Amino acid sequence: MIGELDLTGSVVLLVGAESTSRRADRRYRAAGARVRRVGASELPLDDDPVAWRLALLPVAQLPPSRCVIIDGDPGLPAVRVETIRRQCRRLGVPTVLEPAAIAAGRVTLVGGGPGPEELLTVAARAALADADVILYDRLAPHERLAELAPGATLVDVGKRPYHHPVGQDRINELIIRYARGGASVVRLKGGDPYVFGRGGEEVDACRAAGIEVRVVPGVSSAIAVPGAAGIPVTQRGVSRSFTVVSGHEPLSDEDFDALVRVGGTLVIMMGVANLHQLGAGLVRAGLEPDTPAAVIERGLRPGQRTTVGTIGSLPGEAARIGVRSPAVIIVGEVVRSHADLAPLLITAGLGPA
Repeated sequence: MIGELDLTGSVVLLVGAESTSRRADRRYRAAGARVRRVGASELPLDDDPVAWRLALLPVAQLPPSRCVIIDGDPGLPAVRVETIRRQCRRLGVPTVLEPAAIAAGRVTLVGGGPGPEELLTVAARAALADADVILYDRLAPHERLAELAPGATLVDVGKRPYHHPVGQDRINELIIRYARGGASVVRLKGGDPYVFGRGGEEVDACRAAGIEVRVVPGVSSAIAVPGAAGIPVTQRGVSRSFTVVSGHEPLSDEDFDALVRVGGTLVIMMGVANLHQLGAGLVRAGLEPDTPAAVIERGLRPGQRTTVGTIGSLPGEAARIGVRSPAVIIVGEVVRSHADLAPLLITAGLGPA
């Protein structure tokens, strides 16, 4: 299927070099078509109708349902494309222009955003559509990858809390191996590649291997998930800064002291398992125990749940109701400031200050 189009059993004539037409080839085959590729050098140079008929009509009994011309192929200048289209019209074969695929043997790190497919950027969708291989995480929007990247090889390298079936070194090896094999590789991550996504490590590995690599930013869940729960990370007159910290590993007393001194809003990623230690450490460093705090589970996904309390009470409440990852913890007066949370704030004893 290409969009809603089913081409099962039809014949598609694909005009372009193998390197530039590989994406179109893959997409039309995934839609069920039988694809015949013709290089620019195989087409007649003059307007001989017999020669063009032999070139454009496949040997198969069925005529092509369409002629797909790769726009941007070096062997197909504009005048050549127009000639092909004119000859196809004469033969009654519809023509379609498809953009040329990017050069193979490169890597693109793509931030998939906080989960919903509609939060993928335009650049992210373009990279997926051009990919030959996609290595994706569990928190990236992967449910419809087969449609977003028809025919691409999909590799699940997703990590779960304290369970990494495919370690980072192995992921780096896979990225490099596929790229060295000539593939256009996409490493699809949840959120942004450079926000606790180990994107820096993967970029370093590619550069060390001499492989071209680029990064497509994504919407970070550090900002988007609190926003989805009605909590702004900054607000005039309430908080003019925010700090994002990983709670995956226990923090030191020096870390807690620094976080409290900075002030503003604190956003903690991957901190559910250490929430008691985080709360106790912040209070020990001088944060008032009645400072508003919230934890948002499954942000922007089905079953999103927000639990509100104080930094003193939230760890116990989260344990009582069984808060689970993925979740974002937010600490600061911004939790109290937003009207969307009014029912939860009243229940938690955190009405307007």
